[in-house]
Formats: sequence, C-alpha cells, structure tokens
Amino acid sequence: MPNYFDGLDRDIRAALIAQLRNLWTHTSTALEGNTLTLGETAFVIDEGLTVSGKSLKDHHEVIGHARAIDIVYNLIRRDSPITEQDVFDLHTAAQTELVTDILQPIGRWKQEPNGTYAVDAHGAQVFIDYAAPRDVPELMRAWLRLLNDYLCAAADVDSALTAYVELHISFVRIHPFFDGNGRMARLLANLPVLRSGSPPIVIPKEKRREYFGLLAAYELATGMAVTHTPLLPQPELLTSFRMLCAQSWKASTELVEQAWREQSKRVRPVGDEDAVP
Repeated sequence: MPNYFDGLDRDIRAALIAQLRNLWTHTSTALEGNTLTLGETAFVIDEGLTVSGKSLKDHHEVIGHARAIDIVYNLIRRDSPITEQDVFDLHTAAQTELVTDILQPIGRWKQEPNGTYAVDAHGAQVFIDYAAPRDVPELMRAWLRLLNDYLCAAADVDSALTAYVELHISFVRIHPFFDGNGRMARLLANLPVLRSGSPPIVIPKEKRREYFGLLAAYELATGMAVTHTPLLPQPELLTSFRMLCAQSWKASTELVEQAWREQSKRVRPVGDEDAVP
C-alpha cells in the first residue's frame, strides 16, 4: 500500500482505504454520467445490494470500478513493468457490459475509429478524431514506456502530479478502447501517484464541464495522435489542466489528513509508541 497508510491502526487504515475507493469510484463514474450518489456508491460496493430507481448499468459501473482499484493497488506492489496485458486486464475488470460485440471488444484495443464533438474557442461545434485503430498498438507501446519510466523514478509530490497530468491527457488523446477510456485514464495515471506514497487524484463531478473542456481544448490544439510523433505535443498547453488536477487532489488528501487526526487521538501504552498494528 502507499506509505500514507504506514502507522495507522488497522481499523482506521481499513476505513481510509474504503473512503478513498468510494470517492474515486463515485467521482470517476459520475464524470461519465453515472447517477449514483457517493453514499449510494458506498452502499452498493459495501453491501452488494441495489438502489431502487437506479439502473443496472450504474450499479455495474461502480462495482467494476471498485474491482479495478484493487487491481491498481496490486500493480503498484509489483517490481515488474506494467504490460499491455495488465492494461487489458484492468479494462476487463472496469467494463461490466453484459453484451459484447466483436467490433467493441473488452480487454482489447478498439477495432473501429472513435471520436467526439466539442465546441472550439470560437463557439463552433467541431469533431475530434482520436487515434486510428491501426496506430493504437504502437502509440500504446510508447505510452507504456512513459508510464514505466515514471514508475521507476523517485517521485515527490510535484513530479507525481506531472506524471498524472501527462499520462492522463496522452491516454485520452489516444482513446485506445471503444469505451471506458476516461475511467481507464483516471485509474492508470494514478499509478505513479500511488507509487510516490500519495493518495489518488480524483476529479470531482462538479468540475465536469471544466475537465472535459480542457481535454477538448488540448485535443483540438494538437490534432489526432499518430505514430512517430510526440505523445504530448505543445506541453505548454497543459498548465490549466495541471491546475485543475492539483486542486482536485485536495479531496483525497483531506481524507488522509482526517484519518491521521483520528489516529492522533488514540493514546498508546507507554513504551509502545512505535508499534504498528
């Protein structure tokens, strides 16, 4: 586990792990339109029960995301590099569609082009094309090299934030899967953050418009990702997205601070000050 857990009593540690999991799952799925509240998300994950009036799709999404978080924690415990198969396994865990299509594979790169509409700086609607399916394998090999380089580097808070920003926005720019790319970006980009000993960066649903606007602005400015070109052209355009991520980080760091305040209230027996449960 990340070192912000070190020294916490078992019950406080377990509560913090659950709180971070629930917050991370709620925010990431809510950005994509999931209607479950934070409390409902926690209820579904902890109790395994459904919430009346909410769709099965919403339930499946939060269960899948919580399962994917467990995989992320397992990945940061490893010394070996993150592989393509690891990414596929994470996608399979996060995606819980009951019906599959050969042209919309789960746990494999996309087979068809994908894109989205956005509004540019002049107020016009424009179409954003993500990387072509033929380019995805090579682009993702480059992306995995970037990820593993960050995981091998000793990271302080500032470099962990840089890693998150660059991995997040470059993954979204590629959009390697037919679905679930945003959730995957927010999971995978947190690997170096967790490895650095910090809690995950979570983007609140209240920042949804700003978040998607900044992603679209960068994609419109840099164009389609293609092989043999930089994953992150025009890095000077990342400043606003970096600021959003830094501000969003406060939600999870506050949970950690809250856990340590609870820990500090407990009095240990004399001579047992350094004991770790």
